Amino acid sequence: MADKGGYNPYENRNVAKPISDVGAFFSLLKCVVGTGVLSLPLAFYYAGIINGTILLIVSCIMLIHGMQLLIISMVECSRRMQIGYATYPEAMAYSFGQGPKCFRYCSRAGGYICDGVLGASQFGVCVVYILFVAVNVKQVFDFHVAVADLRIYIAVVGLLLIGPFLVRQLKYLVPFNIVATILIYLGFLMMMYYLFVGLPPISERNIVFGPIELLPLFFGIALFSITSVGVMLAVESQMAKPQHYLGWFGILDMAIVIVLLSYIFFGIMGYWRYGDQIADSVSLNIPTNEVLAQVSKVFIAMAIFLTYPLAGYVVIDIIMNHYWNKSGELKHAVLKESIIRVVFVLLTTITGILAPNLGPLLSLVGALTISLLNLVFPALIEICLYYPPEYNYGKLKWKLVKDIIYVIIGLIILVQGTIFSIMSMIREWGGGHGATTGATDGTTTVDTTTTENITTLLTTAIAVADEPTQEPAIRFL
Repeated sequence: MADKGGYNPYENRNVAKPISDVGAFFSLLKCVVGTGVLSLPLAFYYAGIINGTILLIVSCIMLIHGMQLLIISMVECSRRMQIGYATYPEAMAYSFGQGPKCFRYCSRAGGYICDGVLGASQFGVCVVYILFVAVNVKQVFDFHVAVADLRIYIAVVGLLLIGPFLVRQLKYLVPFNIVATILIYLGFLMMMYYLFVGLPPISERNIVFGPIELLPLFFGIALFSITSVGVMLAVESQMAKPQHYLGWFGILDMAIVIVLLSYIFFGIMGYWRYGDQIADSVSLNIPTNEVLAQVSKVFIAMAIFLTYPLAGYVVIDIIMNHYWNKSGELKHAVLKESIIRVVFVLLTTITGILAPNLGPLLSLVGALTISLLNLVFPALIEICLYYPPEYNYGKLKWKLVKDIIYVIIGLIILVQGTIFSIMSMIREWGGGHGATTGATDGTTTVDTTTTENITTLLTTAIAVADEPTQEPAIRFL
Protein backbone atom coordinates (compact mmCIF):
# COMPACT_ATOMS: atom_id res chain seq x y z
CA MET A 1 0.00 0.00 0.00
CA ALA A 2 1.32 3.41 -0.87
CA ASP A 3 2.23 5.80 1.88
CA LYS A 4 -0.61 8.22 2.45
CA GLY A 5 1.75 11.00 3.44
CA GLY A 6 1.10 13.80 5.89
CA TYR A 7 -1.32 15.99 3.94
CA ASN A 8 -4.68 16.28 5.67
CA PRO A 9 -7.45 17.69 3.42
CA TYR A 10 -9.67 18.42 6.42
CA GLU A 11 -7.08 20.82 7.84
CA ASN A 12 -6.85 22.65 4.53
CA ARG A 13 -10.56 22.96 3.80
CA ASN A 14 -11.80 26.56 3.87
CA VAL A 15 -15.51 27.12 4.45
CA ALA A 16 -16.78 30.69 4.76
CA LYS A 17 -19.80 29.88 6.95
CA PRO A 18 -19.35 26.37 8.38
CA ILE A 19 -22.25 24.52 9.98
CA SER A 20 -22.09 22.73 13.31
CA ASP A 21 -22.59 19.02 13.90
CA VAL A 22 -26.12 19.73 15.14
CA GLY A 23 -26.92 21.77 12.05
CA ALA A 24 -25.56 19.01 9.83
CA PHE A 25 -27.64 16.43 11.71
CA PHE A 26 -30.93 18.28 11.19
CA SER A 27 -30.05 19.09 7.58
CA LEU A 28 -29.51 15.38 6.94
CA LEU A 29 -32.77 14.44 8.62
CA LYS A 30 -34.65 16.90 6.47
CA CYS A 31 -32.99 15.95 3.20
CA VAL A 32 -33.86 12.27 3.69
CA VAL A 33 -37.14 12.29 5.60
CA GLY A 34 -39.85 13.49 3.28
CA THR A 35 -43.07 12.40 1.73
CA GLY A 36 -41.39 9.15 0.68
CA VAL A 37 -42.34 7.73 4.04
CA LEU A 38 -46.02 7.97 3.04
CA SER A 39 -45.62 5.18 0.49
CA LEU A 40 -43.72 2.78 2.73
CA PRO A 41 -46.90 1.00 3.93
CA LEU A 42 -47.43 0.00 0.30
CA ALA A 43 -43.83 -1.27 0.20
CA PHE A 44 -44.55 -3.50 3.22
CA TYR A 45 -47.67 -4.78 1.45
CA TYR A 46 -45.43 -5.88 -1.40
CA ALA A 47 -42.77 -7.48 0.79
CA GLY A 48 -44.47 -8.56 4.03
CA ILE A 49 -43.68 -7.27 7.51
CA ILE A 50 -40.59 -9.31 8.42
CA ASN A 51 -39.18 -9.54 4.90
CA GLY A 52 -39.88 -5.85 4.30
CA THR A 53 -38.08 -4.86 7.49
CA ILE A 54 -35.01 -6.92 6.57
CA LEU A 55 -34.93 -5.67 2.98
CA LEU A 56 -35.37 -2.05 4.05
CA ILE A 57 -32.43 -2.37 6.46
CA VAL A 58 -30.26 -4.05 3.80
CA SER A 59 -31.18 -1.41 1.20
CA CYS A 60 -30.35 1.36 3.67
CA ILE A 61 -26.99 -0.18 4.56
CA MET A 62 -26.12 -0.59 0.88
CA LEU A 63 -26.99 2.98 -0.08
CA ILE A 64 -25.36 4.58 2.95
CA HIS A 65 -22.22 2.53 2.44
CA GLY A 66 -22.19 3.78 -1.15
CA MET A 67 -22.40 7.35 0.16
CA GLN A 68 -19.62 6.73 2.70
CA LEU A 69 -17.50 5.10 0.00
CA LEU A 70 -17.99 8.15 -2.18
CA ILE A 71 -17.00 10.63 0.53
CA ILE A 72 -13.97 8.59 1.60
CA SER A 73 -12.86 8.42 -2.04
CA MET A 74 -13.37 12.19 -2.45
CA VAL A 75 -11.20 12.80 0.63
CA GLU A 76 -8.54 10.45 -0.75
CA CYS A 77 -8.62 12.32 -4.08
CA SER A 78 -8.23 15.59 -2.16
CA ARG A 79 -5.20 14.17 -0.34
CA ARG A 80 -3.52 13.02 -3.53
CA MET A 81 -4.35 16.28 -5.32
CA GLN A 82 -3.11 18.28 -2.30
CA ILE A 83 -6.28 20.37 -2.07
CA GLY A 84 -8.77 20.97 0.72
CA TYR A 85 -11.85 19.62 -1.04
CA ALA A 86 -12.41 17.75 -4.29
CA THR A 87 -15.94 17.97 -5.62
CA TYR A 88 -17.75 14.91 -6.92
CA PRO A 89 -16.92 15.60 -10.61
CA GLU A 90 -13.33 16.57 -9.72
CA ALA A 91 -12.87 13.35 -7.78
CA MET A 92 -14.39 11.36 -10.62
CA ALA A 93 -12.18 12.97 -13.24
CA TYR A 94 -9.03 12.51 -11.13
CA SER A 95 -9.74 8.89 -10.17
CA PHE A 96 -10.64 7.89 -13.72
CA GLY A 97 -7.31 9.37 -14.76
CA GLN A 98 -5.61 6.94 -12.35
CA GLY A 99 -7.50 3.91 -13.62
CA PRO A 100 -7.26 1.62 -16.65
CA LYS A 101 -6.84 3.16 -20.09
CA CYS A 102 -10.55 2.85 -20.96
CA PHE A 103 -11.39 5.04 -17.94
CA ARG A 104 -8.72 7.63 -18.72
CA TYR A 105 -10.31 8.38 -22.08
CA CYS A 106 -13.59 9.42 -20.44
CA SER A 107 -12.28 11.02 -17.24
CA ARG A 108 -13.25 14.59 -18.14
CA ALA A 109 -16.61 13.56 -19.61
CA GLY A 110 -17.35 11.62 -16.42
CA GLY A 111 -17.21 14.82 -14.39
CA TYR A 112 -19.64 16.60 -16.71
CA ILE A 113 -22.02 13.61 -16.67
CA CYS A 114 -21.93 13.63 -12.87
CA ASP A 115 -22.86 17.32 -12.69
CA GLY A 116 -25.55 16.93 -15.35
CA VAL A 117 -27.31 14.00 -13.69
CA LEU A 118 -27.11 15.56 -10.24
CA GLY A 119 -28.31 18.97 -11.43
CA ALA A 120 -31.20 17.53 -13.46
CA SER A 121 -32.27 15.39 -10.54
CA GLN A 122 -32.35 18.27 -8.06
CA PHE A 123 -34.14 20.51 -10.55
CA GLY A 124 -36.83 17.87 -10.92
CA VAL A 125 -37.12 17.48 -7.16
CA CYS A 126 -37.62 21.24 -6.78
CA VAL A 127 -40.39 21.20 -9.41
CA VAL A 128 -42.14 18.38 -7.61
CA TYR A 129 -41.80 20.17 -4.25
CA ILE A 130 -43.62 23.19 -5.68
CA LEU A 131 -46.36 20.95 -7.07
CA PHE A 132 -46.68 19.08 -3.79
CA VAL A 133 -47.10 22.26 -1.74
CA ALA A 134 -49.55 23.74 -4.27
CA VAL A 135 -51.71 20.60 -4.27
CA ASN A 136 -51.94 20.57 -0.48
CA VAL A 137 -52.73 24.27 -0.17
CA LYS A 138 -55.35 24.00 -2.91
CA GLN A 139 -57.15 21.15 -1.17
CA VAL A 140 -57.38 23.05 2.10
CA PHE A 141 -58.59 26.24 0.40
CA ASP A 142 -61.03 24.32 -1.79
CA PHE A 143 -62.57 22.79 1.32
CA HIS A 144 -62.75 25.93 3.46
CA VAL A 145 -62.79 28.87 1.02
CA ALA A 146 -63.42 28.41 -2.69
CA VAL A 147 -62.24 26.33 -5.62
CA ALA A 148 -59.46 27.83 -7.75
CA ASP A 149 -57.25 26.61 -10.57
CA LEU A 150 -54.21 24.71 -9.38
CA ARG A 151 -51.86 26.76 -11.55
CA ILE A 152 -52.69 29.83 -9.50
CA TYR A 153 -51.44 28.06 -6.39
CA ILE A 154 -48.30 26.88 -8.19
CA ALA A 155 -47.53 30.47 -9.21
CA VAL A 156 -48.14 31.82 -5.70
CA VAL A 157 -45.99 29.13 -4.07
CA GLY A 158 -43.19 29.82 -6.55
CA LEU A 159 -43.25 33.55 -5.87
CA LEU A 160 -43.21 32.96 -2.11
CA LEU A 161 -40.16 30.72 -2.48
CA ILE A 162 -38.00 33.48 -3.98
CA GLY A 163 -37.33 35.04 -0.56
CA PRO A 164 -36.17 31.86 1.25
CA PHE A 165 -34.17 30.73 -1.78
CA LEU A 166 -32.08 33.91 -1.70
CA VAL A 167 -30.43 32.57 1.47
CA ARG A 168 -27.02 31.68 0.04
CA GLN A 169 -25.19 29.97 2.89
CA LEU A 170 -26.09 26.47 4.02
CA LYS A 171 -25.39 27.57 7.60
CA TYR A 172 -28.33 29.96 7.51
CA LEU A 173 -30.64 27.27 6.16
CA VAL A 174 -30.19 25.22 9.34
CA PRO A 175 -33.12 26.98 11.15
CA PHE A 176 -35.31 26.22 8.13
CA ASN A 177 -34.26 22.57 8.31
CA ILE A 178 -34.92 22.31 12.04
CA VAL A 179 -38.41 23.80 11.71
CA ALA A 180 -39.13 21.63 8.66
CA THR A 181 -38.03 18.49 10.50
CA ILE A 182 -40.28 19.32 13.46
CA LEU A 183 -43.24 20.06 11.18
CA ILE A 184 -42.93 16.91 9.11
CA TYR A 185 -42.63 14.67 12.17
CA LEU A 186 -45.63 16.41 13.75
CA GLY A 187 -47.56 15.80 10.53
CA PHE A 188 -46.62 12.12 10.57
CA LEU A 189 -47.56 11.83 14.25
CA MET A 190 -51.00 13.26 13.51
CA MET A 191 -51.43 10.72 10.73
CA MET A 192 -50.44 7.98 13.18
CA TYR A 193 -53.71 8.59 15.03
CA TYR A 194 -55.61 7.17 12.07
CA LEU A 195 -53.21 4.23 11.83
CA PHE A 196 -53.85 3.17 15.43
CA VAL A 197 -57.65 3.44 15.24
CA GLY A 198 -59.41 0.24 14.20
CA LEU A 199 -56.34 -1.97 13.95
CA PRO A 200 -57.31 -5.49 12.77
CA PRO A 201 -55.60 -8.62 14.10
CA ILE A 202 -52.06 -8.66 12.75
CA SER A 203 -52.61 -12.28 11.71
CA GLU A 204 -54.74 -10.94 8.84
CA ARG A 205 -51.62 -9.40 7.31
CA ASN A 206 -48.63 -10.95 5.53
CA ILE A 207 -46.32 -11.48 8.47
CA VAL A 208 -43.30 -12.92 6.64
CA PHE A 209 -43.71 -12.48 2.86
CA GLY A 210 -46.03 -10.50 0.65
CA PRO A 211 -47.03 -11.43 -2.91
CA ILE A 212 -43.77 -12.75 -4.40
CA GLU A 213 -44.54 -11.39 -7.85
CA LEU A 214 -44.76 -7.87 -6.39
CA LEU A 215 -41.48 -8.01 -4.44
CA PRO A 216 -39.46 -6.07 -7.08
CA LEU A 217 -41.83 -3.15 -6.62
CA PHE A 218 -40.71 -2.91 -2.99
CA PHE A 219 -37.28 -1.70 -4.08
CA GLY A 220 -38.79 0.95 -6.33
CA ILE A 221 -40.15 2.61 -3.19
CA ALA A 222 -37.46 1.82 -0.63
CA LEU A 223 -34.40 2.83 -2.62
CA PHE A 224 -35.75 6.23 -3.60
CA SER A 225 -36.87 7.09 -0.06
CA ILE A 226 -33.54 6.63 1.71
CA THR A 227 -30.87 8.80 0.14
CA SER A 228 -30.33 12.25 -1.31
CA VAL A 229 -26.83 12.29 -2.80
CA GLY A 230 -26.49 15.97 -3.66
CA VAL A 231 -27.65 17.35 -0.32
CA MET A 232 -25.66 14.77 1.67
CA LEU A 233 -22.49 15.85 -0.10
CA ALA A 234 -23.33 19.55 0.31
CA VAL A 235 -23.82 19.14 4.06
CA GLU A 236 -20.49 17.35 4.49
CA SER A 237 -18.65 19.96 2.44
CA GLN A 238 -19.90 22.81 4.64
CA MET A 239 -19.29 21.26 8.07
CA ALA A 240 -16.97 22.90 10.57
CA LYS A 241 -15.73 19.42 11.54
CA PRO A 242 -16.28 17.23 8.47
CA GLN A 243 -14.33 14.37 10.05
CA HIS A 244 -17.35 13.89 12.35
CA TYR A 245 -19.58 13.11 9.36
CA LEU A 246 -18.53 9.48 8.87
CA GLY A 247 -17.80 6.60 11.23
CA TRP A 248 -19.94 4.26 13.30
CA PHE A 249 -21.21 7.13 15.44
CA GLY A 250 -20.84 9.83 12.81
CA ILE A 251 -23.50 12.39 11.94
CA LEU A 252 -24.54 10.45 8.82
CA ASP A 253 -25.04 7.14 10.60
CA MET A 254 -26.91 8.67 13.54
CA ALA A 255 -29.30 10.53 11.24
CA ILE A 256 -29.92 7.45 9.09
CA VAL A 257 -30.64 5.27 12.11
CA ILE A 258 -33.42 7.65 13.17
CA VAL A 259 -34.73 7.77 9.61
CA LEU A 260 -34.67 3.98 9.29
CA LEU A 261 -36.49 3.41 12.58
CA SER A 262 -39.13 5.98 11.56
CA TYR A 263 -39.58 4.31 8.19
CA ILE A 264 -39.94 0.82 9.62
CA PHE A 265 -42.44 1.89 12.27
CA PHE A 266 -44.56 3.99 9.94
CA GLY A 267 -44.46 1.41 7.17
CA ILE A 268 -45.51 -1.47 9.40
CA MET A 269 -48.28 0.48 11.11
CA GLY A 270 -49.70 1.75 7.83
CA TYR A 271 -49.77 -1.72 6.31
CA TRP A 272 -51.17 -3.27 9.50
CA ARG A 273 -54.01 -0.76 9.54
CA TYR A 274 -55.07 -0.84 5.87
CA GLY A 275 -53.70 -4.13 4.55
CA ASP A 276 -54.40 -4.81 0.89
CA GLN A 277 -56.50 -1.64 0.70
CA ILE A 278 -53.41 0.54 1.11
CA ALA A 279 -53.07 3.27 -1.50
CA ASP A 280 -49.94 4.58 -3.25
CA SER A 281 -49.70 7.02 -0.36
CA VAL A 282 -51.17 6.23 3.04
CA SER A 283 -52.53 9.77 3.20
CA LEU A 284 -55.06 8.70 0.57
CA ASN A 285 -56.51 6.27 3.12
CA ILE A 286 -57.13 8.77 5.90
CA PRO A 287 -60.24 10.99 6.06
CA THR A 288 -60.06 14.25 4.12
CA ASN A 289 -62.74 16.25 5.90
CA GLU A 290 -61.40 16.10 9.46
CA VAL A 291 -59.42 18.93 11.02
CA LEU A 292 -56.61 16.70 12.31
CA ALA A 293 -56.03 15.22 8.86
CA GLN A 294 -56.03 18.65 7.23
CA VAL A 295 -53.59 20.05 9.79
CA SER A 296 -51.25 17.13 9.22
CA LYS A 297 -51.31 17.81 5.47
CA VAL A 298 -50.60 21.50 6.02
CA PHE A 299 -47.67 20.71 8.32
CA ILE A 300 -46.14 18.34 5.78
CA ALA A 301 -46.67 20.90 3.00
CA MET A 302 -44.97 23.60 5.10
CA ALA A 303 -42.05 21.26 5.76
CA ILE A 304 -41.61 20.58 2.04
CA PHE A 305 -41.86 24.33 1.36
CA LEU A 306 -38.98 24.95 3.77
CA THR A 307 -37.00 22.11 2.21
CA TYR A 308 -36.95 23.69 -1.26
CA PRO A 309 -33.94 25.98 -0.52
CA LEU A 310 -31.93 22.95 0.65
CA ALA A 311 -32.76 20.93 -2.48
CA GLY A 312 -32.07 23.84 -4.82
CA TYR A 313 -28.78 24.67 -3.10
CA VAL A 314 -27.13 21.79 -4.94
CA VAL A 315 -27.97 23.16 -8.40
CA ILE A 316 -26.77 26.67 -7.57
CA ASP A 317 -23.57 25.25 -6.10
CA ILE A 318 -22.92 23.34 -9.33
CA ILE A 319 -23.55 26.40 -11.52
CA MET A 320 -21.52 28.85 -9.45
CA ASN A 321 -18.71 26.88 -7.84
CA HIS A 322 -18.15 24.21 -10.48
CA TYR A 323 -18.33 26.47 -13.52
CA TRP A 324 -19.17 30.18 -13.46
CA ASN A 325 -17.19 31.17 -10.36
CA LYS A 326 -14.85 28.20 -10.10
CA SER A 327 -11.83 30.44 -9.59
CA GLY A 328 -13.60 32.56 -6.99
CA GLU A 329 -12.70 35.76 -8.83
CA LEU A 330 -16.04 36.51 -10.48
CA LYS A 331 -16.99 40.18 -10.16
CA HIS A 332 -20.26 40.92 -8.37
CA ALA A 333 -20.56 37.21 -7.56
CA VAL A 334 -23.24 37.71 -4.90
CA LEU A 335 -25.47 39.74 -7.20
CA LYS A 336 -25.06 37.30 -10.08
CA GLU A 337 -25.76 34.32 -7.83
CA SER A 338 -28.90 36.04 -6.53
CA ILE A 339 -30.09 36.55 -10.10
CA ILE A 340 -29.41 32.88 -10.87
CA ARG A 341 -31.41 31.89 -7.78
CA VAL A 342 -34.41 34.00 -8.82
CA VAL A 343 -34.25 32.60 -12.35
CA PHE A 344 -34.03 29.07 -10.96
CA VAL A 345 -37.18 29.51 -8.86
CA LEU A 346 -39.02 31.02 -11.82
CA LEU A 347 -37.94 28.16 -14.11
CA THR A 348 -39.09 25.47 -11.68
CA THR A 349 -42.38 27.31 -11.18
CA ILE A 350 -42.99 27.76 -14.91
CA THR A 351 -42.13 24.11 -15.49
CA GLY A 352 -44.72 23.09 -12.92
CA ILE A 353 -47.35 25.33 -14.52
CA LEU A 354 -46.72 24.27 -18.12
CA ALA A 355 -46.00 20.58 -17.61
CA PRO A 356 -47.27 19.31 -14.27
CA ASN A 357 -47.30 15.71 -15.52
CA LEU A 358 -43.55 15.20 -15.22
CA GLY A 359 -43.73 11.89 -13.38
CA PRO A 360 -42.29 9.58 -16.06
CA LEU A 361 -39.42 11.93 -16.88
CA LEU A 362 -38.60 12.56 -13.22
CA SER A 363 -38.72 8.83 -12.57
CA LEU A 364 -36.14 8.33 -15.30
CA VAL A 365 -33.92 11.00 -13.76
CA GLY A 366 -34.44 9.37 -10.36
CA ALA A 367 -33.38 5.98 -11.70
CA LEU A 368 -30.23 7.58 -13.11
CA THR A 369 -29.49 9.34 -9.85
CA ILE A 370 -29.87 6.44 -7.44
CA SER A 371 -28.05 3.96 -9.68
CA LEU A 372 -25.22 6.08 -11.05
CA LEU A 373 -24.47 8.64 -8.34
CA ASN A 374 -25.05 6.43 -5.31
CA LEU A 375 -23.78 3.04 -6.48
CA VAL A 376 -22.01 2.82 -9.86
CA PHE A 377 -19.87 5.97 -9.80
CA PRO A 378 -18.58 5.57 -6.20
CA ALA A 379 -17.61 1.96 -6.93
CA LEU A 380 -15.84 2.90 -10.16
CA ILE A 381 -14.02 5.75 -8.42
CA GLU A 382 -12.63 3.38 -5.79
CA ILE A 383 -11.68 0.81 -8.43
CA CYS A 384 -9.68 3.44 -10.31
CA LEU A 385 -8.13 4.97 -7.19
CA TYR A 386 -6.55 1.67 -6.17
CA TYR A 387 -5.62 0.58 -9.68
CA PRO A 388 -2.06 2.05 -9.73
CA PRO A 389 0.60 -0.56 -8.79
CA GLU A 390 1.56 1.25 -5.58
CA TYR A 391 -1.92 0.56 -4.21
CA ASN A 392 -3.95 -2.63 -3.80
CA TYR A 393 -7.54 -3.78 -3.25
CA GLY A 394 -6.92 -5.50 0.08
CA LYS A 395 -6.75 -9.16 0.98
CA LEU A 396 -8.23 -11.37 -1.74
CA LYS A 397 -9.04 -8.12 -3.55
CA TRP A 398 -12.18 -7.75 -1.48
CA LYS A 399 -12.58 -4.08 -2.37
CA LEU A 400 -12.59 -4.90 -6.09
CA VAL A 401 -15.13 -7.70 -5.61
CA LYS A 402 -17.37 -5.47 -3.53
CA ASP A 403 -17.18 -2.63 -6.04
CA ILE A 404 -18.03 -4.93 -8.95
CA ILE A 405 -21.09 -6.15 -7.04
CA TYR A 406 -22.14 -2.54 -6.48
CA VAL A 407 -21.74 -1.76 -10.16
CA ILE A 408 -23.88 -4.76 -11.11
CA ILE A 409 -26.63 -3.84 -8.62
CA GLY A 410 -26.56 -0.22 -9.80
CA LEU A 411 -26.85 -1.26 -13.45
CA ILE A 412 -29.80 -3.54 -12.64
CA ILE A 413 -31.57 -0.63 -10.95
CA LEU A 414 -30.70 1.61 -13.89
CA VAL A 415 -32.06 -0.81 -16.49
CA GLN A 416 -35.23 -1.64 -14.56
CA GLY A 417 -35.93 1.99 -13.69
CA THR A 418 -35.33 3.11 -17.26
CA ILE A 419 -37.63 0.43 -18.71
CA PHE A 420 -40.50 1.21 -16.36
CA SER A 421 -40.02 4.96 -16.83
CA ILE A 422 -40.21 4.61 -20.63
CA MET A 423 -43.31 2.43 -20.27
CA SER A 424 -44.83 5.08 -18.04
CA MET A 425 -43.97 7.80 -20.59
CA ILE A 426 -45.77 5.84 -23.31
CA ARG A 427 -48.80 5.34 -21.07
CA GLU A 428 -49.03 8.88 -19.71
CA TRP A 429 -48.03 10.92 -22.73
CA GLY A 430 -49.33 8.52 -25.35
CA GLY A 431 -52.87 8.57 -23.99
CA GLY A 432 -52.80 5.13 -22.38
CA HIS A 433 -54.08 4.39 -18.92
CA GLY A 434 -52.25 2.31 -16.39
CA ALA A 435 -53.94 -0.09 -14.09
CA THR A 436 -54.61 0.72 -10.50
CA THR A 437 -52.31 -0.23 -7.70
CA GLY A 438 -53.31 -2.23 -4.71
CA ALA A 439 -55.80 -4.99 -4.22
CA THR A 440 -59.55 -5.05 -4.19
CA ASP A 441 -62.00 -7.88 -3.71
CA GLY A 442 -59.19 -10.28 -3.03
CA THR A 443 -57.41 -9.67 -6.33
CA THR A 444 -54.24 -7.80 -7.12
CA THR A 445 -54.01 -5.36 -10.00
CA VAL A 446 -50.50 -4.06 -10.56
CA ASP A 447 -49.51 -0.70 -11.99
CA THR A 448 -45.94 -0.65 -13.18
CA THR A 449 -45.73 3.02 -12.31
CA THR A 450 -45.47 2.00 -8.68
CA THR A 451 -41.77 1.48 -9.30
CA GLU A 452 -41.60 5.23 -9.26
CA ASN A 453 -43.82 5.77 -6.22
CA ILE A 454 -41.30 7.95 -4.51
CA THR A 455 -41.69 10.47 -7.33
CA THR A 456 -45.41 9.96 -7.72
CA LEU A 457 -46.34 10.52 -4.12
CA LEU A 458 -44.64 13.91 -4.00
CA THR A 459 -47.56 15.33 -5.93
CA THR A 460 -50.32 12.84 -5.25
CA ALA A 461 -49.77 12.00 -1.59
CA ILE A 462 -52.50 14.33 -0.42
CA ALA A 463 -54.81 14.05 -3.41
CA VAL A 464 -58.33 12.84 -2.61
CA ALA A 465 -60.87 11.15 -4.81
CA ASP A 466 -63.77 13.27 -3.67
CA GLU A 467 -61.99 16.61 -3.87
CA PRO A 468 -64.45 19.46 -4.52
CA THR A 469 -63.00 20.80 -7.77
CA GLN A 470 -64.31 21.46 -11.21
CA GLU A 471 -61.15 20.14 -12.88
CA PRO A 472 -60.23 16.45 -13.28
CA ALA A 473 -59.00 14.61 -10.21
CA ILE A 474 -55.51 15.76 -9.34
CA ARG A 475 -53.13 13.17 -10.68
CA PHE A 476 -50.01 14.85 -12.00
CA LEU A 477 -47.60 11.95 -11.80
